[in-house]
Amino acid sequence: MTTSTRILLGVNIDHVATLRQARGTRYPDPVKAALDAEEAGADGITVHLREDRRHIQERDVLLLKDVLQTRMNFEMGVTEEMMQFAERIRPAHICLVPETRQELTTEGGLDVAGQEARIKAAVERLSKIGSEVSLFIDADERQIEASRRVGAPAIELHTGRYADAETPTEVAEELKRVADGVAFGLAQGLIVNAVFVGFKSAVSEMKALILAAAAKA
Repeated sequence: MTTSTRILLGVNIDHVATLRQARGTRYPDPVKAALDAEEAGADGITVHLREDRRHIQERDVLLLKDVLQTRMNFEMGVTEEMMQFAERIRPAHICLVPETRQELTTEGGLDVAGQEARIKAAVERLSKIGSEVSLFIDADERQIEASRRVGAPAIELHTGRYADAETPTEVAEELKRVADGVAFGLAQGLIVNAVFVGFKSAVSEMKALILAAAAKA
């Protein structure tokens, strides 16, 4: 999550809900996790309401809509059901993502280039409710250019291939691919989000806080 002047921290609470659903209980509560994250300084909360409802539920999102003090980033598939739900809650940010019921987590980026008319219509419709719409895509120039053409102001780059890289060569290649994608997206006039944008500075700040706390102990 970025602005033109600074990096913002968005916290994804989906897998707090995954634990709750696996236990079949009402805890751990993702809404409480979101409020704790805000109290700790998070600039926004990300939730993904999947078609199969495997973690976050409608009730969670509706509660978050009423209690969040920061901004919600609502991840959703491009379906009529989700479009109508988004129009109901009017989140500050919406990220359109691909979905399949078989996947354990989102395994790749949205194919914007292969369905430009459909994505363009979704971006236009969701922009009318005042949400900033981003597209979750691979760090591929063809997809980045298509994202600009459909009118999305922002993109989020999928970093799964980097995370799965096993050899130093593969790691270097995938990191370069993400970095090149960030640079190309910025050159297209897009806001670019990715897990590793600002990652080094975030780790440095966390380490400094740990050392400061240890010194006071």
